[in-house]
Amino acid sequence: MSLSGKTLFITGASRGIGKAIALRAAKDGANIVIAAKTTEPKPNLPGTIFTAAEEIEAAGGKALPIKVDIRDEALVQAAVDQAVETFGGIDICINNASAINLGGTLNVSMKRYDLMHAINSRGTFMTSKLCLPHLLNAENPHILTLSPPLNMRPEWFGPHVAYTMAKFGMSMCALGMAEEFKDEGVAVNALWPQTTIATAAVQNLLGGDDLAKRSRTPRIVADAAYVILNRDSRTCSGNFFIDEDVLREEGVSNFENYAVDPSQELCPDLFV
Repeated sequence: MSLSGKTLFITGASRGIGKAIALRAAKDGANIVIAAKTTEPKPNLPGTIFTAAEEIEAAGGKALPIKVDIRDEALVQAAVDQAVETFGGIDICINNASAINLGGTLNVSMKRYDLMHAINSRGTFMTSKLCLPHLLNAENPHILTLSPPLNMRPEWFGPHVAYTMAKFGMSMCALGMAEEFKDEGVAVNALWPQTTIATAAVQNLLGGDDLAKRSRTPRIVADAAYVILNRDSRTCSGNFFIDEDVLREEGVSNFENYAVDPSQELCPDLFV
């Protein structure tokens, strides 16, 4: 397996899971387009598109950091155009950028509701749409979206219906586009973690240090994504993958090295 010479367009790649996927691909010498907003470090959000670019190049890849708000069609289109001009095409689109708010109906402001839907479902649809003309010319094209398996059980909706709708919107993009582009050989899949992942969202919004210690590192999602992105795009599409299941299929049986603190009991992800 190798992503050598492949160009990955990754939204939200300045930190967390997006950056972990970028770093794993960079080990092969891949080209990484870092499409994210952060250009100045913040106290609770370490890392910028430029520091991510430095890490990617140190790992062996080529990086193109571009400041992008994926709610803005013109900015996304300009980033796609710059990626193609710089690297000659796009082989892989990773829809990683996401906004979260786990509030109930009475506690979610419409501003926050609109933000989640603009970034999650609309951003995924638009980024995929704008990358697709170039993916259709790629040798083994993939779209991979970081979103959960579709499940209509009420328990996934009741506590945080606004967020669930926004994340399931991403998953519906994966399901629909997989069917739409199956004859063209573009793989479209979703990937979601078995456990919580120690990202800024977990640290700042969900459970702080206690939950982070009961989580796995973003590297497990990156390793699973790497496996998926190396599969044949014509035979691997329309799946809702779970990171641990993907790696078990590859023969991995010991997951302790992915744990932030192996002595802690892992916390299952809220959609699993």
